[in-house]
Amino acid sequence: MSEIKEIAPNKLVLFGVLGGLLGIYLTYLFPVLGMKIGGNVGGLLKVIAPTFGALGGICAVVWGADAVRRVSKYGLGTGVPSIGQIAMGMGIVASMFGIAIMAKFPLAGPVVSLVTASIIGLIIGWFAQNVIKMKIPVMVRGMTEIAAAGSLIILGFGVAVAGNFQFETFVKMVFDDGLILAVFWIGAVAILHPFNATLGPDEKQKRTTYLAFSTGAITMTIIGIGAIMTLGLSGAITMMLGIILWVIYYKKFWDEVYKDASSVLGTGLIPKTEA
Repeated sequence: MSEIKEIAPNKLVLFGVLGGLLGIYLTYLFPVLGMKIGGNVGGLLKVIAPTFGALGGICAVVWGADAVRRVSKYGLGTGVPSIGQIAMGMGIVASMFGIAIMAKFPLAGPVVSLVTASIIGLIIGWFAQNVIKMKIPVMVRGMTEIAAAGSLIILGFGVAVAGNFQFETFVKMVFDDGLILAVFWIGAVAILHPFNATLGPDEKQKRTTYLAFSTGAITMTIIGIGAIMTLGLSGAITMMLGIILWVIYYKKFWDEVYKDASSVLGTGLIPKTEA
């Protein structure tokens, strides 16, 4: 795997945390502003608000995919899918815990969910490193980040379906309708697929990151389809924006594939006998 780091891990942490939380909180802020402003502008703010939750989810996917990359580069090729699943498992427990215990103070819910997920990830990472003896230097930090990213993915794409992160509404719109299955499984694939598809000695962070944006956008598109059933027009906007972002970032990923592959073109066939 290439040791070139186009983006420092700490920058991606900030991108995932700040972008994820901002997108989630805008689903609350825009409807409030819409009520105060009123008219067509106020109505527009209400309609587009859930879409920002999905955009926050994409930020978390990109962050989480890079954390998966940093942990899995130590030879966990077959373990990448498992990491994606455990990320979403930790994330869903932490997310529901956070918004449930903060029912009386819902604005604190996403932050409590993020902190709870980080603690769970830290504990699991410590056990993996010191009890199971996996001997991966970045395991503790990596599992902490992966769990935290998982919680923001659950909340981000969840509020894109529910319209807000109040516990009762979230459970009714996301769990009771069965859409949590899509949020969980597609979110897990979004976070694990980028490195799983590009791992190897020629893996590059830039190419993997573009693919993470792409998988996040695919998740946004599918969640948007589900949100059409719950939110109508808001879901259609989420779906269409997801398609646009997917086209843009898959093209960027494909361009990186061509550029990285150019060095091996024209080398001829593998010789049948040794020289």
